[in-house]
Amino acid sequence: MTDIFSKKKRSEIMSKVRSKDSKIEIEFRKKLWKAGFRYRKNSTKYFGKPDIVLPKHKTVIFIDSCFWHGCKKHGSMPQTRKKFWETKIDRNKERDKEVNRQYKKLGWKIFRIWEHDLKRIDKSAEKLSLFIKGAI
Repeated sequence: MTDIFSKKKRSEIMSKVRSKDSKIEIEFRKKLWKAGFRYRKNSTKYFGKPDIVLPKHKTVIFIDSCFWHGCKKHGSMPQTRKKFWETKIDRNKERDKEVNRQYKKLGWKIFRIWEHDLKRIDKSAEKLSLFIKGAI
C-alpha cells in the first residue's frame, strides 16, 4: 500500500514531530526543578542523548514516545510501509537496550518514562524522586 500523502506533504508532517522540548517534557522538567533537581537537557556529551541528565545523581532520564519506542499498550503500527516501520521501531527498541546496558556498566541509573505515564506528571516526578533516592 502506498502512502496517502505526497512526499512533500509527508515531509511537512514529519518535520513537525518534536524530538525535544515537547510541552510534556518541559512540564516534567519544571517539576524536577521545583523538586530541587538540577539537570542537563538533551546533552550530546552522554551516550544515547538522554532527554535529561542528573550528573550529581549519576542518573539519565529518557522520555520514550509510545509510537517511536513501540509501547505495548499504546504503540500503533502504520498500515503503509509496514515492513519499514517494523524494522525502524524494532531498531529503536534494540538501541534502547544497548543504551541501558552501557549506563548500567558505568554504574549509572536509567529512568525511562513512557509518554503515556507523563499524563500523570506529578506521579512521574514523585516516582523519579524515589528512584534517585534508592527507594524503588
